[in-house]
Amino acid sequence: MSAHAIRTESGIGNEPPLPAPRPSSAIFDIPIDLAPPAELLRTISSWAGQQRTRRVMYVNAHVVNQSRVTPGLVTALRGADLVYCDGYGVRLAARVLNMPVPHRMTGADWIWGLATLCERSRQPIYLLGSEPPIAREAAYRLQKLYPRLDVVGAHHGFFDLDSAHNDRVIEDIKAHAPGIVLVGMGTPKQELWVDRYAAELDGAVVWTVGALFDYVSGHTPRAPRWLADNGLEWIFRLAIDPSRMWRRYLIGNPIFLSRVAGEAHRVAGEAHRVARDAPRIWGEGHVAGNGHWPAGAPHPLPAAAPQTPAPARLLPLARRPLVRVRAIAER
Repeated sequence: MSAHAIRTESGIGNEPPLPAPRPSSAIFDIPIDLAPPAELLRTISSWAGQQRTRRVMYVNAHVVNQSRVTPGLVTALRGADLVYCDGYGVRLAARVLNMPVPHRMTGADWIWGLATLCERSRQPIYLLGSEPPIAREAAYRLQKLYPRLDVVGAHHGFFDLDSAHNDRVIEDIKAHAPGIVLVGMGTPKQELWVDRYAAELDGAVVWTVGALFDYVSGHTPRAPRWLADNGLEWIFRLAIDPSRMWRRYLIGNPIFLSRVAGEAHRVAGEAHRVARDAPRIWGEGHVAGNGHWPAGAPHPLPAAAPQTPAPARLLPLARRPLVRVRAIAER
């Protein structure tokens, strides 16, 4: 897993690739976009008018946990055109693993900005997911708050993939021709649905949104700002819905932290192995600092390569992730 990746927007079919690369952090092999929320919203809303299928997904601790046990989920996430951070756990993991830290963008905050952008650009949206009445109630509230926003349809998410009901839903979406389809079915169903069926929706932007419609409709209250801004919104969600959320947070959060610690240990182990093998690979004379290679030994690096002994550079990096995990665990 690389510490930093450049995510390139590739072409689909015979379409040429787009030139602009997107900087990202590859956390647990999932490239997570590093752009700030305002830029992400502008990018996604601009895609809606291009008649080109786009997949947008988010990652938080729960999604990471599910990706380690659900076949196809990592593939779906890695195949998305844009993946953003929706949780402080992912930001913590980036810090521990010495990676660029992505911004956090959560649906209950960005939906109002997206509604404004779609209202101005006259891009129609479709809501798919949640329980039967909730998606329609969310659509009603959005249209009440944004009178010129075109919410062309809403449908619940209680149907099986590859079912006749699913086929009818796809036909309904195509008949309404939305520019953006918001899919709130919960992980992993929503990601697998988007990965499998987005290409059938005639060039729409198809975006996983989790429990967004519960918030927009007013069925689920938001956590106080001071909790949300300090990474503690999960405590509020657990308090208001313990029967549904206890497993995700009381079991899932420790599992996620253990995975972060394990990944940090793996990265540290790789750095130690590189440092240990450097004298053999680079030559004992060079590492000892005498400024020349052993007689007859091939020079493994270009002449301009840095001359700092490898262990001196790598050992501090190897220790740093484990030190951070211990510091977090002791708080």
